[in-house]
Amino acid sequence: MTDDCEVTGQTISVSFSSEVRTALMMEIDLSREARIALEFPRGEVAPHFDATLSEMVADELLARCQQLGFMASAQRIRMELDGLRSGRRQSSVQNLCAPITVIGPHRGWLDWRLPQLWRYRDLVGLLVWRDFVSVYKQTILGPSWHIFQTLLTTLTFTVIFAKIAGVSTDGAPPFFFYMAGTIQWSYFANSLNSISRTFVSNAGLLGKVYFHRLVIPVSVLVSNLVAFAIQFGMFLLLLAMHRAFAGTLHPNAWALLTPVFLILLAGYALGLGIIVCALTIRYRDLAHLVTFGIQLLMYATPVIYPFSVVPERYRIVLQLNPLTPVMEGFRLGFLGVGSVEPSHLAASFGIMLVVLSLGLMLFTHVEQTFMDTV
Repeated sequence: MTDDCEVTGQTISVSFSSEVRTALMMEIDLSREARIALEFPRGEVAPHFDATLSEMVADELLARCQQLGFMASAQRIRMELDGLRSGRRQSSVQNLCAPITVIGPHRGWLDWRLPQLWRYRDLVGLLVWRDFVSVYKQTILGPSWHIFQTLLTTLTFTVIFAKIAGVSTDGAPPFFFYMAGTIQWSYFANSLNSISRTFVSNAGLLGKVYFHRLVIPVSVLVSNLVAFAIQFGMFLLLLAMHRAFAGTLHPNAWALLTPVFLILLAGYALGLGIIVCALTIRYRDLAHLVTFGIQLLMYATPVIYPFSVVPERYRIVLQLNPLTPVMEGFRLGFLGVGSVEPSHLAASFGIMLVVLSLGLMLFTHVEQTFMDTV
């Protein structure tokens, strides 16, 4: 789909840093011509982009840069405009009657455009910072809430399941057993819940500014990774203190696979999240099913109990759950208790790739019409 334009005059070439380019494209009322000039630069040598601008677009971007405080970029545009208008820089006069390319969705099921996603890494950082500020602005404890929330949840599980119900923890201290499961499950559940609402929650932004649609789900994973890092750091600190005074815990080489466990949790959250996100565009009530389903899934995953206490006739259910080796492997690495084999972890990784691929295919397919449905 193309539109013709009547633009005459000379053009200038201006180099923008990726930070300036991303900030300019986030301006909602930026003209279409300026947005297209920034979206399709003439040259790209990271972290700089060379854009060819008409005189009208250059004037607009000059004002934008001054408003946003990018004075170095504004100075470069002003110098190029002065050279153009004073005749110091001669360029051939061109009648630009070229079609303007309207950015549209890619319809291929396998056209995921992952290299383009890397180009928007600065936008991912901006969205992560936006989420961080919006969550902790005007709070008393700020990020410390992650610590208190984890401690209170762990203490609740310890009292109810270890003291009252008498659920075995395979000999591991109940407090550390439940904390290990809590910090993993919190990252997975919070990421899945947020990603599943990507299109509905950000319809206003997605309808005004073009960027790779997977930027928002990826930014959710990174934002929740900050919370996981805080909780995991507290877990390691308490673990070190317990080992120094009691010496009953014996971490092993499985702890080195923590990044693998985290990748698996992120992959499942992203894959399942974008599948649900694609379906909730048309069926909004599925969002309620996600919240309920996450709660049920926690009981079908060894988060608050070890795999060894499950009766033999029910173990097949947990073995079919690809999150089971992740939970058991994490505890095995840091607490020395758990039932997991490398083959289980490899199978879980393979299932994660399948789920993620299906999610990307469905997400890409509905991306082209979601604004008409939301």
